[in-house]
Amino acid sequence: MKPLFKKFLNITKKAIIGFMLLSVLLVVLMRWVNPLGSMLMVERKITHWNITQQRTWKDWDQISDNIKIAVIAAEDQNFSNHWGFDFKAINRALKHNQNNKKIRGASTITQQVAKNIFLWPSRSWVRKGFESWFTLWIELTWSKQRILEIYLNSVEWDEGVFGIEAASRHYFNVSASQLTPTQASLLAAILPNPRKWRPVNPNSNIQKKAEWIRTQMNNLGGKYYLDKLE
Repeated sequence: MKPLFKKFLNITKKAIIGFMLLSVLLVVLMRWVNPLGSMLMVERKITHWNITQQRTWKDWDQISDNIKIAVIAAEDQNFSNHWGFDFKAINRALKHNQNNKKIRGASTITQQVAKNIFLWPSRSWVRKGFESWFTLWIELTWSKQRILEIYLNSVEWDEGVFGIEAASRHYFNVSASQLTPTQASLLAAILPNPRKWRPVNPNSNIQKKAEWIRTQMNNLGGKYYLDKLE
C-alpha cells in the first residue's frame, strides 16, 4: 500500500510541476504571440454548437482610445496602479455581499483576462485559485497595454460575438478604430451581462450607466490616462 501511495504522490507532484511550467510558458509566450481564441470561446461553442462565432484580432493602435478608457472606467478604474488584484474593491464587494442578495464582483481586468483566456467560466474557489495564479504571472510578464489589448480582443459582447472589432461591426457597423465616446460607453455598459443587454436602443438603466461611464472617462483624464499604461 505504501509503495502505491508513494507512486501516486510522485505522479501528482509531477503533474502539478508540469502544469505550473506549462502555464507559465503559455503566459510568457502570449506576451508576444496573439491568442488564437479563448477558453470562454471553447465553452460557448460546446454549449451553443450551431452559433457561428465572430472574432477579428485588432492590435493596440487599431483600437479606438475611447473604448480603452471606457472599459477601464466601467470595470477597473485602478487598472494602472494595481498588480492584478484591487484589494479595496474586494473589501467593498465583501461588505456589500454580506448584506445583499445581489452578488457584486471585484475582478480586475487582469483577472478577467486570466479567466477568459485560460480557464472555465464557472464560480468556485478552485477556479479562483487558478485565476489568481494566472493573474500573478500575467502582471509579472505583460505590460498593461498588452493586458488591455488582449482583454478587448477576447471579451464577449453578445452570443457568438467576441472582441471589440466584432462587437463594433455587430452593433454599430464601424471598425473598432472608429468608435465614438458614446458608442464606447454603451458597449462598456453592457459588459456585466452582454448576452442579455444591448447597446443599440438601450433601456434606461443602460443609458444611465453609459452616461456615468462617460463622466468617469473624463474624470480619469480621457486618453491621457492611457499614457500610464506604457
